[in-house]
Amino acid sequence: MPIDLDLLLQAYANGIFPMSDARDDPDTFWIEPEYRAILPLESFRLSKSLAKTIRQGRFTVTVDTAFAQVIATCAESQDDRRDTWINPDIEDSFRELHERGRAHSVECWADGRLVGGLYGLAMGRAFFGESMFSRETDASKVALAWLVARLKIGGFELLDCQFMTDHLASLGAIEITQSAYLNLLESALTRAVQASSGLASSPAAAAGSAGADWGALDGALAAGAGASSDDFSSTGASSPGKLILQLLTQTS
Repeated sequence: MPIDLDLLLQAYANGIFPMSDARDDPDTFWIEPEYRAILPLESFRLSKSLAKTIRQGRFTVTVDTAFAQVIATCAESQDDRRDTWINPDIEDSFRELHERGRAHSVECWADGRLVGGLYGLAMGRAFFGESMFSRETDASKVALAWLVARLKIGGFELLDCQFMTDHLASLGAIEITQSAYLNLLESALTRAVQASSGLASSPAAAAGSAGADWGALDGALAAGAGASSDDFSSTGASSPGKLILQLLTQTS
């Protein structure tokens, strides 16, 4: 059965997340690793080839249009992994979180086919990246680039990647101790609570979207789509891809 959502959110607010040993394993256990991978938003590593792919719009990128398909694909076995940690209980819980507006996906399409994507959980000014997949070269990298741009323009502070991989390291992820991670997490959730107008009984309850705006990028993209000149609204970018690149190279 799905994990209790209040328990799940409270776990994330305390630096803990669920995993299973295998796709068909009915048991779910809680993980609090000694070291944690994060991707500092200002340190996303944008290669020339990836920038070219984004600028040219090789993939059509959408958000929250195929969440169920993204998480189901992430849960499938692939050539580089025979099994995954996403069992049906975890999948069902995140699908419910998505229906409540708490979990999100970024999708990459080519010729109408879903060829890459990622999903995760947004709380306060933190985004907990769960898993990603790629069926074409650079598809997952483009999805991650669009995620980083979305988090930057939306006022997020922390992108949690859970465990370090060579793929994540190549994109700028770093590994820190769990205690250092908890300090960053507390700041991201506390600042979100302080930015909200109401009081809540816990960080998990208060940090739904307070202090950060998941949809801020959508507003900028919509404004650009309605621009009558070559300028992408007030951003100075002339296409969605160029806006993403501009956001990725901006420093605070």
